[in-house]
Amino acid sequence: MKAEHNSQSLIYRNPFGAATKGSKVTLRLSLADAGIPTYVRLFYIFAGKTERIDMHYVFEAAGVCFYEATVTLPQKSGLLHYWFQIAADFEPVYYGNNDENLGGIGRFYDDVPEKKYQITVYDENYKTPEWWRESVCYQIFPDRFKNGNETGEFLGNRQDIIKRNWGDTPYYKAEQFGGSYLANDFFGGNLLGIEKKLAYLKNLGITSIYLNPIFEAFSNHRYDTGDYKKIDETLGTGEDFVRLCRKAEDMGIRIILDGVFNHTGSDSIYFNKKGSYDSVGAYQSKNSPYYEWFNFIEYPYQYESWWGIDTLPQVNEASPSYQNFMVKDKNSVVRKWLKNGAYGWRIDVADELPDFFVKLLRKAIKEENPDNVIIGEVWEDASNKVSYGELREYFYGDELDSVMNYPLKNAMIDFALLRIDAKEFNRRIMSLKENYPRPAFYAALNFLSSHDTVRILTALGGKECDNRDECAETRLWGADYERAVKLLKCLVTMQFTLVGVPTVFYGDEAGVEGYADPFCRLCYPWGNENGEILEHYRRAIALRNENDVLKNGEFESVYMYENCYGFIRFDNNNKIIVLVNFGDDTEIRLDVARYNVSRISAYEEKHTSKDGIFFIKIPKNTARVFFAN
Repeated sequence: MKAEHNSQSLIYRNPFGAATKGSKVTLRLSLADAGIPTYVRLFYIFAGKTERIDMHYVFEAAGVCFYEATVTLPQKSGLLHYWFQIAADFEPVYYGNNDENLGGIGRFYDDVPEKKYQITVYDENYKTPEWWRESVCYQIFPDRFKNGNETGEFLGNRQDIIKRNWGDTPYYKAEQFGGSYLANDFFGGNLLGIEKKLAYLKNLGITSIYLNPIFEAFSNHRYDTGDYKKIDETLGTGEDFVRLCRKAEDMGIRIILDGVFNHTGSDSIYFNKKGSYDSVGAYQSKNSPYYEWFNFIEYPYQYESWWGIDTLPQVNEASPSYQNFMVKDKNSVVRKWLKNGAYGWRIDVADELPDFFVKLLRKAIKEENPDNVIIGEVWEDASNKVSYGELREYFYGDELDSVMNYPLKNAMIDFALLRIDAKEFNRRIMSLKENYPRPAFYAALNFLSSHDTVRILTALGGKECDNRDECAETRLWGADYERAVKLLKCLVTMQFTLVGVPTVFYGDEAGVEGYADPFCRLCYPWGNENGEILEHYRRAIALRNENDVLKNGEFESVYMYENCYGFIRFDNNNKIIVLVNFGDDTEIRLDVARYNVSRISAYEEKHTSKDGIFFIKIPKNTARVFFAN
């Protein structure tokens, strides 16, 4: 007996993908060489309750019989999981999702499948901001982007930092900090520097900026917040921030802030372990107004902290006082900075915040302006993310608009480095398309590098480091560098033509290299950019900005064989086909007849076909963009 269900084909599942509460989904299973089965059943489970539906025969095609059942989805958001059971002249067998749990074609199981198919059930009123979905984002690590002082002097009067020369390698050894790794070496980037480079970003085609933390903190990364309501003095003042937001908005650029709400710094107004602040911190007294914010194991020396790092005491998000301060009060942290010009928040370690708190965040952010955006840091498929034993509820309609698209980043790098082939790359993309509600899929933050990952150019170089000294010194040269640049240009072309919000980590467009933290946080090399890479970014960004079909159009794959992949973006008016080849030079047979395409063109290259079939040569490590009609 043969059986098949393909959750990514309308023949087997209609409509495709995530679906709204109370809607109907038709599911089919095909059987061959099964005779007349005793029964074919669909099982599904939602909120812990299992239901069974007997499937009925609908038609036969080429010796394959199709069985069908229609499910009315619950009137509640959540994940519905389904599988099939078949019985004929044998013991019942089961059919479920594949071993990788990626959707599409599944496999047989002897018992109830461990891997079941997923339907994400979400609220029909779930919307994500149009401006965000259509934007091109630029991520800035503030200390390393630009010092706006012409003299290069640092802002503020901090005596507890190590001042470094622009462009030097960040410190990475404990002895460089005097014995303990402190991350308090600073290079002088500030808000004024960002303001002065708004024209550069505008010219590049950027329409939104995501800033890593800017609030007062001890470290250069500022994820150890000292005062949520004050801009770090090395960056400027609250007035500087307001002015930056206004000038950016005047140029069509919106600012998004990094919200670190899972933990504070131990050196903060709220905890005050070092006694640096004129406040009674939770570490100092149980009578502190902040005492209930933190979870002490043995007061005051043992307390819950982020990943056991004692400089990052973890907060208790259930504390009414904390909720009021951070979210609910009229001038709460979240609301204050939105009122001062920000258009949204990226939520640090969102998967370590309880769902009830993420819901409070969304409520406050949207109350200030329904068009504000909330983006979560989630490293896996966010639709079925399990954290601390609980299935998260990010995409049901009352939490996140978007997440950082780590699965796509990883798939793109794996594809470019030949770790996976085109079919596997497509499986990973289609799994996200299947599991994410459309508003979230089109709002996903698509990036190639970040402050937490190896720089994309370095990643594509493929060189591994045995120790941090080697990482600090290693750079790409010669043929390795040239190959990495070619691969980067291919991935950038894909990044700006795939579904989602393409995001540039500052300096990637200039050819900055670097291994993981802190080497991925080098200074922007003003005046020493790689012009070839920068120009390619400009063209890719312009392509995205000038073609609405790349922002809102449909996405389907049109070619996948070995290391060559093709996809189409289309709407009622326009079609763009993208082909990328990481294998040897090849000529492909591209069949796009079903899209009614008879002509495709890229620059001066033109092809015509009466039957919608084209033969196109694609050199190794090349990406091609064709306009089709």
